[in-house]
Amino acid sequence: MVVSVGCTKKIMKIKKKTCDGCGNDHLIWKNHEGKRYCKNCWLRSQAVTGKKNKPTNNKPLARHSLKRAKQERDYSKIRKAYLLSSNTCKAQLPNTCTHHSTEVHHKMGRIGDLLTNIKYWLPVCRQCHQWIEEHPIEAKELGFSLNRLA
Repeated sequence: MVVSVGCTKKIMKIKKKTCDGCGNDHLIWKNHEGKRYCKNCWLRSQAVTGKKNKPTNNKPLARHSLKRAKQERDYSKIRKAYLLSSNTCKAQLPNTCTHHSTEVHHKMGRIGDLLTNIKYWLPVCRQCHQWIEEHPIEAKELGFSLNRLA
């Protein structure tokens, strides 16, 4: 192997060592439990033993914690009843609104218990909800969104 540093060249020689698997001189691929193996011997030993270099726990991560999953189930039920009782869009933005609410806008966000707190909900149509999300400053001025820190 040749390594250049600045305008001078340094030559590094990689030493071959004796493989504990086959007993021949090779470049060492793996040093496992004090034994040295060339690439072929190491891959052969892994194929025979069936060991793979994968994590032992292949279980996927949960999308939600148990507490949040319960909140989501409760939210789904409450949201459905809320939209049935409040079926008109409260935002009614000109040239945008369809006047039929299909979504719930969370004025203060959905963090923690705010997800199911009806006090901060606003029934809106899809088009108005999209406008509110895309224009946060104007939405706060119109009262469609509230500051979380207040």
